[in-house]
Amino acid sequence: MTIYSWNMLYRNKELDRAFEFVSKSDFDIFCLQEVPADFLTRLQMLPYSLASRVDTEKIVASGTVPMYNVILSKHPVTAQGEIPFTSAQRWPTLRVRLFTELMRPFHFALVRNRGGLYADVLVQDAPLRVFNLHLALTHPEQRLREFERAMLERDPSRPTIVCGDFNTLERPHITLLNWLMGGRAADALLYKRERTHIERRFVEHELVNPLYGGITHPLSQSQLDHILVSRSFAIQKTDILPDRMGSDHHPIRVEIS
Repeated sequence: MTIYSWNMLYRNKELDRAFEFVSKSDFDIFCLQEVPADFLTRLQMLPYSLASRVDTEKIVASGTVPMYNVILSKHPVTAQGEIPFTSAQRWPTLRVRLFTELMRPFHFALVRNRGGLYADVLVQDAPLRVFNLHLALTHPEQRLREFERAMLERDPSRPTIVCGDFNTLERPHITLLNWLMGGRAADALLYKRERTHIERRFVEHELVNPLYGGITHPLSQSQLDHILVSRSFAIQKTDILPDRMGSDHHPIRVEIS
């Protein structure tokens, strides 16, 4: 099986190239995050099974802008479910509000209705559960809480694939964002700690991170994007694709058997 995951960026200006990439890729499962509404409509016309859920709604002056998590499958999707993510703070702190306002020209905004998605896929008569997650660009505690909330929906009796943008920051030039977005000072200063903690949780959930150590997001110089697989799978090949096609994230691919 070939699995893709890609945060395509909701304000992507190369949507025709992005659509050609998705539609012509040889995949079994393709997970997408930050899918614009119009692009979702195009994906729904492809001859694949599809599951979707609102990734998040950005709150802007004119209202809200929705974007979606999408799972495309060449195998039948027999069921799907939503994973609602609750905000770490009902009322964002003054620090978060000021920083968000300052970064508004760079497309930062307060958000609502965040959530993840899972789909049950039937592969050669064997059930498989696929997760598609876009964890919060806030701080490590909230991201870990969201990951663990998603894992409550995992069925240990069936193989699991977990795709998505986890926003795990692991370089000293970028982890200040953890504090600016509501975390503790230690979340900025101990820049390797989040990666250490999340990898430990992967192991405890009996999941493998085949792209460990890779850089999937040039600005953060971190592995934001993940395809985790159950230990029962054998990893055949991994790729971080060089062409970002209008996104700030590289598409990633894992081949398993």
